[in-house]
Amino acid sequence: MVKQRFQALDVMRGLTLALMILVNTPGSWEFVYAPLLHADWHGATPTDFVFPFFMFIVGSAMYFSVRGLSQLTFADQTKKILRRVALLFLIGVLLSAYPFTESLDQWRVMGVLQRIALAYGFAAFIILYFGFTGRVVISTLLLVGYWGLLNLSADPYSVEHNIVRQFDLAVLGGSHLWQGKGMPFDPEGILSTFPSIVNVIIGFEATRVLLASEDKEKALSKLFIAALALVGAALLWSSVFPINKSLWTSPFVLLTCGVAILMLILLVKLERSAIGSSIKPVYHVFEIIGKNPLFIYVLAALLANTLYLIPIGDQSAYTALYAAFRSFADPYLASLLFALLQVAVLWFVAWVLHKRNIIISL
Repeated sequence: MVKQRFQALDVMRGLTLALMILVNTPGSWEFVYAPLLHADWHGATPTDFVFPFFMFIVGSAMYFSVRGLSQLTFADQTKKILRRVALLFLIGVLLSAYPFTESLDQWRVMGVLQRIALAYGFAAFIILYFGFTGRVVISTLLLVGYWGLLNLSADPYSVEHNIVRQFDLAVLGGSHLWQGKGMPFDPEGILSTFPSIVNVIIGFEATRVLLASEDKEKALSKLFIAALALVGAALLWSSVFPINKSLWTSPFVLLTCGVAILMLILLVKLERSAIGSSIKPVYHVFEIIGKNPLFIYVLAALLANTLYLIPIGDQSAYTALYAAFRSFADPYLASLLFALLQVAVLWFVAWVLHKRNIIISL
């Protein structure tokens, strides 16, 4: 069977990946335009939507893969899903540890790929074995249950005392957590991974509604209403449960899923509009980088970290390259140009793979 393509999804994946590279590799973290930084704690910036968009896209892509999985026995399904979970998780751990200068007892356990792995695994079984109503019930329980879980702490939404951090400290130990908040706290913690499963499920449902419907305009209208409902619910809920990416709070899930659906609708509408032919080249650019998302993401991290290891005089290649941009641009623009160069280099790699029809996947 020929694999069905969903151009808007391919474009959204490529655009999200490009933005992820852009925000992860500035020339200097001291000089980054505000929209390209995460919110310090509560609230959300444009950058905070990048990772949840990727989770949503994982769910969207599952619409195609689940049909193949559904034809397998439970044992084969489990083997295939758990194999992918284990490989993604392992790659994430190794990527965090690169260039392996720290001892094993300092390696970070959780991370971006690790969260994707676990959320994918749980979502895959939920989607395979529960119908629409069951998926809605489970998603609701995950979001409301997580709210209740966080409130078991006397100071539920603080950096230091939230239950996500306390659980990770007890299970993983402080040395295996991210240290970026001035203390051990992992924004991809174990407990905060559970609400992220809903991002994946909603991504699947949005794609199912759109592609399984013969009346695409009616499907788009339904999705638009659903997106507005999600955003509205998120804003209402945020009055008592803050929008917070680091804790991946339930209103954050609803908000990012609502905006992701709106983005998907926009891409579909643009593709089918009168200007569709004029934007095809732009669509093609993002399709190319989105064809090998895992490989390009891993390569992006390896490239950035390797540049730090290459000495040029008394500084690293990373710093020297930023200094080259700094020679003719102000610090903020130079930092952005550095990041854009990383995107361009990795796009070229993706283009080479595209030309040779190479798809690297697990």
